Amino acid sequence: MSKALLVLTSVALLGLSGCADMQTQSSAAQPAKASISAEAQAALSAAQADVKAAKAKNALWTTSEAALKAAEEAAGKGDSATVLKDAKQASTLAKDGLAQLNYPMLKVGD
Repeated sequence: MSKALLVLTSVALLGLSGCADMQTQSSAAQPAKASISAEAQAALSAAQADVKAAKAKNALWTTSEAALKAAEEAAGKGDSATVLKDAKQASTLAKDGLAQLNYPMLKVGD
């Protein structure tokens, strides 16, 4: 019984050490992030905040979320112009979603 426990423990430790090595290697293999302009970074931060606010009130439109994702991907590539365009679109759509909450409820029927 103790021999089987020793074997299982050894196998588990070897497996965990292999996972730790893979994590270290994969993080070292990632290239450095490309930088974007300060204006683009500000627009991206504002868009992230606007989308977060809309999501918190269940007013997030999928188009706003998609525009934010596109802006974040462009930021990873260092494309400031695309970040500005997509971040502004994400902010606008998120604000529109929040504004829609103030619209009167549509009553159908009687």
